[in-house]
Amino acid sequence: MTTLDVAGIAVSPDHYIDGRRVPSDQHFELHSPIDQRLLGRVAEGTAAHVEAAIAAAQKAFPAWSAMTAAERKTLLDRFAEEIGKRADDFCTLESNDAGVLLSRMRHGVVPRAMLNIRWFAQHALTLQHRPIDTEQAYHIVRHDPAGVVVIITPWNAPLMLSTWKLGPALAAGNTCILKPPEWAPLTCSLLADAAHAAGLPPGVFNVVQGTGARTGAALVADARIARVSFTGSVPTAKAIAQAAGANLVPCSLELGGKSPFIVLEDADIDAAAATGALMYRNAGQVCLAGTRFLVHAQVADAFVATMRSHVERLNVGDPRDEATEVGPIIHPHQVERVAGFVGRAVAGGAQVLWGGAKHAFGAQYYQPTMLTGLKQSDEIVQNEVFGPVLTLQTFADDDEAIVLANGTDYGLGGVCYGETAHATAVAQQVRTGFIWVNSFGIRDLAAPFGGIKRSGIGREGGDWSFEFFCDVKDVVVPKKPFKASFSHR
Repeated sequence: MTTLDVAGIAVSPDHYIDGRRVPSDQHFELHSPIDQRLLGRVAEGTAAHVEAAIAAAQKAFPAWSAMTAAERKTLLDRFAEEIGKRADDFCTLESNDAGVLLSRMRHGVVPRAMLNIRWFAQHALTLQHRPIDTEQAYHIVRHDPAGVVVIITPWNAPLMLSTWKLGPALAAGNTCILKPPEWAPLTCSLLADAAHAAGLPPGVFNVVQGTGARTGAALVADARIARVSFTGSVPTAKAIAQAAGANLVPCSLELGGKSPFIVLEDADIDAAAATGALMYRNAGQVCLAGTRFLVHAQVADAFVATMRSHVERLNVGDPRDEATEVGPIIHPHQVERVAGFVGRAVAGGAQVLWGGAKHAFGAQYYQPTMLTGLKQSDEIVQNEVFGPVLTLQTFADDDEAIVLANGTDYGLGGVCYGETAHATAVAQQVRTGFIWVNSFGIRDLAAPFGGIKRSGIGREGGDWSFEFFCDVKDVVVPKKPFKASFSHR
């Protein structure tokens, strides 16, 4: 079997279909965002690979879906254990492949990936045969597995987001085909090894690598697919929805954000500024980050000075160094995209509070940046940059803050700092899928996650994940003998 050696970790560049590695005569090159070195050549999925993966998933579905939730849980718990056994490998691979901070992988991502599998496997036990008792009948509400599921994940968090979707999809009894991001596919390949070692039956979990335009498009357009779960950009989501819509296949779409970070006049300025500096983590490549700072005019100067002091202490550098806090941007194309946004904004009159240029550390590094002097209609205020670039606008009162916060086509997340009751009242008027009050990043797998407007369709987490990945059925059992009649009363 062919393997790549990435920092001493052996990882397969081939697809994983029907319980075995499948090579391809077509490949794409993979480079590390850290220093642009070639990591290897990865198998690209063709029509034949897509066909083989769908056929394998279809073949495996009857037996996997017929298992009890408890039986599936046993195997999925082993899957989580296997991820844990190779925690260091997952950390090293994703840091080299996607530029994610090694410290964040160790302390956040890998434990969360394991939890994603275990938590949903446990939660599935509570879904079976939920009764509704009415005067006329017993209603047995079932969550039946839908069938073959396609999961497409982005490059900014491939391991976490893959397991976030695989957990409920597999626990519900579906079989899955994962299409990893072409810019960072290696931890998804290693995930297949973990599934294999855990004893997941052949065809239950498959990995087909390739581009979205070719491999992804072929998967989502196939009429045999029962569900498509996608996290990524709005343009790609539109193409997926159109292709899946031709077959009336339900889609869950978790898309971009342009989330407000509101600082009210009664906010704890240092706490808000310290949290604000967190928006640069993963080089700003985080969909739920608050990227539009909306600050009350009375405290704007103090906030800018305080946040500047926090940002100046950020360590930009190699993500494999435990001291690094801001790593590289994923790909040269993304670097130029980020630089283009900043360049056009400055040419249009924006002022640079800090940053505003590529970082001297390396070709794919960009300075943590804050721009001000912007209009609500400006491109950089309205569109997702997905890099370490933030904007700052001021407001005079709550009403103006809410208008500015709601003034884009996105509605994923948000942050609001202020006296708790005040901030909560403002937060509840922001049109978004979720918003943190005096905090950031607090998550629970039982809670809903997702956006409105251009930020997506559907919710993930808790029962919401199972509502999507299952066919919900009501079995109605009358309490009295039923007499058929055409009369209506």
